[in-house]
Amino acid sequence: MDLEKPSPGRPGAQAEGCLVVAIRIPVRIVVLVLVVPVRMVWDALAVGGRFLRDTLFRPLGRALGRALGWVARALFVWPWVALWRYVVLPVGGALARLGQVLLVVPAVWLYRTVLTPLGHAVAWAVRGIGAGFALLFKGVAAVVTWIAGGVVTVLDRVYVRLLTPVGRFVSRLLKGLGVVLAAIGVGMYTVVAWLARYLLVVPAQWLYAWVLTPVGRAIALLAWGLAWIVRMVFVGIGAALYWTARVLLVLPALAVWRRVLVPLGRTLAVVAREIGEALGHAWRVAGYISLAVGRFLARLFRWTFVEPARWAYRTVLTPVGHAVRDLVLKPAAEVARGVRRATRQALDAARDSARQARADFRRMLFGTPPEPEPVARREPPGGETRTLGSSTTALMKD
Repeated sequence: MDLEKPSPGRPGAQAEGCLVVAIRIPVRIVVLVLVVPVRMVWDALAVGGRFLRDTLFRPLGRALGRALGWVARALFVWPWVALWRYVVLPVGGALARLGQVLLVVPAVWLYRTVLTPLGHAVAWAVRGIGAGFALLFKGVAAVVTWIAGGVVTVLDRVYVRLLTPVGRFVSRLLKGLGVVLAAIGVGMYTVVAWLARYLLVVPAQWLYAWVLTPVGRAIALLAWGLAWIVRMVFVGIGAALYWTARVLLVLPALAVWRRVLVPLGRTLAVVAREIGEALGHAWRVAGYISLAVGRFLARLFRWTFVEPARWAYRTVLTPVGHAVRDLVLKPAAEVARGVRRATRQALDAARDSARQARADFRRMLFGTPPEPEPVARREPPGGETRTLGSSTTALMKD
């Protein structure tokens, strides 16, 4: 337990009071007594869980995974693969061949034997018709050009001799009318502007300067006074409510917070911190105790069961097993191998006898088959070998 005083070299460390020291020791003792059984049970459950995971759950999970993989393949993969291989591909190939026979081949034949000659004939006819229309258009264009030239000449003479003098006379007449109308408009605008100024603008300016401006200033001053009075009323009400709430709510709540809740919270924080530290220390100490108990139980189990079983295996079962192997199992294996060898030889003899009987019966019914005629080969027989002084070709033989 850390009961040492804080060193002066650590400025961040706080001095612990007597209340903290008085709370720490009994709390750690009680927590240690309560935590040790829980830690031992936890360690036992952890060891049992790891043992079950390594020996049961992991192999079982692997086996279930493999089984589910096979089941998934059998239910989802293999049927689709079989359907693709044995149904879709053959049907698709047959449909492709059928489409080629029924569509592609007739279409190619129709294109080569019917459409191509017909297209060439239509192109030749279109070229002839286009040449005829081109000659016709050239003749029509020449006639239209000649007629258009005559019309343009006539229109040019009409424009020079008739339209130009008439247009100049009309433009001069319109200019004179425009000057007269402009003078009339300027005079009317001057009269209307003078009447509007002295009948509307001047009275309106006088009304604004001597009537509306004083009235507006009086209304604005009255509104500002009313707003000031209302603001002062609300300020007074707000100040009264503020001081009332401060005196009745804030100051008592602040006193309760400072005098009651803060000391109580600090005490509870110290107790909670000490309980947390005690739980940590107790958990670590319980871990050491649990480890010691586990090692003791493991050694006890080893001395009680493992070592006697190992001694019995080494000193009793191994010699007995070797004796049984040498005196019983090996002779039995030799006898079994001899019986198997004899059985195999008997079966081979029976098989050869049956084969010979079938050959004799076939020969009795159908006769002896003709011998194959020997074929002259260019290669030497198997017994002879090629050498540097001999040849196997017909041209190189002596």
